[in-house]
Amino acid sequence: MSSHGRATGRPGVNHKASAEAANPKASPDPSDNQIKDPDEWVSGDEPMTGAQASYLKTLSEQAHDPKAFDPDLDKAEASKRIDELKRKQKH
Repeated sequence: MSSHGRATGRPGVNHKASAEAANPKASPDPSDNQIKDPDEWVSGDEPMTGAQASYLKTLSEQAHDPKAFDPDLDKAEASKRIDELKRKQKH
């Protein structure tokens, strides 16, 4: 139906199906290297994101290791510290 309440005669477009087909997260290519070493990130030397800072701060507090949080870390180093703190929590 059109915005005036009349049928337009055009078939509906399934936006969901076309969006899923174009979304690599919906059906990832298993041969794609999805996990990259942070040292190889193109943007790894940029300041860490707000989400990284928040998560790292939380993990460092939970681990009773406040020195693990450094607000001046870059994205790559923050990712490595997050991974390290997550590994420590599992043990």
